[in-house]
Amino acid sequence: MLLGERLVRDVTGSPTEDHAARLSALKQLPDQLQRVLEYSRARQLANEYRDGSSHFFIGRGTAYGVAREGALKFKEITYEHAEGFPAGELKHGPLALVTGDTTVFAVCAGHEESKLLSNVREVQTRGAPVVAVAPRSADDLLSTADETLTVPATHPDTAAVLANVQLQLLSYHTAVALERSVDKPRNLAKSVTVE
Repeated sequence: MLLGERLVRDVTGSPTEDHAARLSALKQLPDQLQRVLEYSRARQLANEYRDGSSHFFIGRGTAYGVAREGALKFKEITYEHAEGFPAGELKHGPLALVTGDTTVFAVCAGHEESKLLSNVREVQTRGAPVVAVAPRSADDLLSTADETLTVPATHPDTAAVLANVQLQLLSYHTAVALERSVDKPRNLAKSVTVE
């Protein structure tokens, strides 16, 4: 975020419109991360949803990248099927795969909540349980979802960081519940060993 702010200032000669809000959010981030670690419900939800046949992670805007990363981490250490999708593209194929045995994690960074809410309702009509990963300020989304993993209300850019931590905790606790090796996941190398 700071690099982006600097580039905008260098190119335009002035800071971004919400410069002060971003700086304030960055200053609060360490304390907010600690709160997520202390109060996360990820372990409870991991036990509840670990036996689903598929796990879809959806998001819009910056939350889409978080959804994709969440799905990647989930399948890497749980060995369960997980995919990340742009929430707005569900109707272009992925929605046909949603059943009552598909857990959908709807990631919201604090903007585009109403559009994401529409996607949540679509998967719920197909019987899928929905876990909202969102700031506490996303009232409509949180009240519509079946379960929640909340993050403190903050700037959408730092909310995405906090949502990512919630999804990493979810992946970790699911892998532990499934008795997978979280320290040495199978077939996973963080460096290129084969071309």
